[in-house]
Formats: sequence, structure tokens, C-alpha cells
Amino acid sequence: MHKTNTMKLTYGLQDIPTIATKILETINSKNILFHGEMGMGKTTLIKEIIKQLGVTDTVSSPTYSIVNEYKTDKNDTVYHFDFYRINSDEEALDFGLEEYFFNQAWCLMEWPNKVENLLPLDAAQIYITADNDSQRTIEIK
Repeated sequence: MHKTNTMKLTYGLQDIPTIATKILETINSKNILFHGEMGMGKTTLIKEIIKQLGVTDTVSSPTYSIVNEYKTDKNDTVYHFDFYRINSDEEALDFGLEEYFFNQAWCLMEWPNKVENLLPLDAAQIYITADNDSQRTIEIK
């Protein structure tokens, strides 16, 4: 599939596997930033992307641990970050955030606005908004 700069799709819960596939086909970076209000389905979508990358472990939200690490069936590393509880750049630097970006691993990040000054410039941007209770619109940049 041809890589594109921006893609906008509307989807429901049953479409999440297809949306995850589209994201992986569209993006040009292993660093992916997920933007959206609480309850938009960021974690649900990330869980499906991690599954499609070949992780067979149970995937859970890293809300309290800040980051969860997974291995794919090809021995690639996937990091799932949830920065919701981060209050400053210094706090993120204290747990070594920048080190994660230099090892060619997948870095899937929720609430990236909490650490925006520390994020890699090449990161793909995913914006999720609610159309109604059962429909979301995703914009991939």
C-alpha cells in the first residue's frame, strides 16, 4: 500500500482490527503518538496494534506503571506508554524516556501532550475524536 501524509477514517468498535492494519500500513515511524480525550478508545486501538505486531502476551494499560514492554514473535520490542500521570518533563526524564527512542523499538504513546518537548520529531500522529457513542473518527498524520 502507498504511504500517505494524512488519512481520515470513521469506524466503530467492530472495525478496530481493520483500523489497526490501516495505521500500520500508513505510518512511516515506529514512534506513534495517540491523541484523544479520555474514553476515546486509545488503549483499545493500541492493544490491537500490539497484537498485529505479533505480541501474544496479554496487553494492559500502563496507566500506573507509565510503560509496559512486550516482545513480538519476531523478537522486536514494543513499548506502550501512558503519560497521563506524568506532571513534568523532568519526571519523564527521570524514568529514562529518551532512552526508549534510540533502540529502534516500537513506541506507542498515549497522552503525548504531557511530554511534548521530549518526543521524537519523526513520530506519527494519531488523532481520535468521537462522532457519537459508537463511532469514532481517526486522523493519521
